[in-house]
Amino acid sequence: MEYIKPVIRNMESRDLDSIVEIEQKSFSIPWSRLMFEDELFNPNARYLVTEAEGKVVGYIGFWKILDEGQITNIAIHPDFRGLGYGRALITAMIEKAQEMEIHAITLEVRKSNMVAISLYESFGFKTAGIRKNYYSDNNEDALIMWLKL
Repeated sequence: MEYIKPVIRNMESRDLDSIVEIEQKSFSIPWSRLMFEDELFNPNARYLVTEAEGKVVGYIGFWKILDEGQITNIAIHPDFRGLGYGRALITAMIEKAQEMEIHAITLEVRKSNMVAISLYESFGFKTAGIRKNYYSDNNEDALIMWLKL
């Protein structure tokens, strides 16, 4: 697959089929369609999608809690990974967070997910702790990472 400049926009209900498909291809414990539908109505949630040639190829979601952001999920369709779409989504999310006067962003990531960890570190995220046995599918630890804006 070659890189196509992404279009990034707010998630809409018409995106749910694509998002659920990407979620199922990306995670061993995927969110359900209902969970994403609920996020459309959560006043503290912001979800962005990225499109290539009119097709949703990735998404990112975060919650605003006071003046902090919590990334809930980010995923790129397997056919479009490694092409810069994740980087584009994180950049857009950081810009959105700054507009919302968020001063720090946190996330959890599998300790073994070195590709994601490297990506987050390239934005300045720092490991601040570990959540032991965080993932219920295999009891893997999660790194807690923070980015100060």
